[in-house]
Amino acid sequence: MKVDGKNVTVSGPKGELKHTLQECTSLEQTDNTLVVSIKNEESSKEKAMWGLTRALIANMVVGVTEGYKKSLEVQGVGYKFEVTGPSKLVLAVGFSHKVDLPAPKGITITVDEKEKNVIHISGIDKQQVGYFTALVRSIKKPEPYKGKGIRYVGEHVRRKAGKTGAKK
Repeated sequence: MKVDGKNVTVSGPKGELKHTLQECTSLEQTDNTLVVSIKNEESSKEKAMWGLTRALIANMVVGVTEGYKKSLEVQGVGYKFEVTGPSKLVLAVGFSHKVDLPAPKGITITVDEKEKNVIHISGIDKQQVGYFTALVRSIKKPEPYKGKGIRYVGEHVRRKAGKTGAKK
């Protein structure tokens, strides 16, 4: 970890992440610990930045040491995907055309070895992994009648009953 004024750089075996601090926060490094502090402890905005800065730096440390991974499941008859390269995903999810999604820099896409309908999205930046996973899911969200679509692994989709027959 390097602290250079308002810039924080965290390096690890998986890569390097940088963050610029807000004006109201300050950072002090003693041995292997970082201490985040604010100028005015009475201000609610500064208290929020205090916690946010601490959480962002903690996420950076976890990201460069372990990395982050989210998984998506594609369900539906005829719904397919293919991973062309480590950073490109092609979805066929019921549209008249295939949807090409290039991943941002630092994000890798892999297919699960055991289950053919599961995609793993991983990287060192928690925000980028979550954003790209949500972007892929937003292409075809799971619908409540048949449950078809793209969902997070383990996500419960609440099902609806559908139409009933006309009564005479």
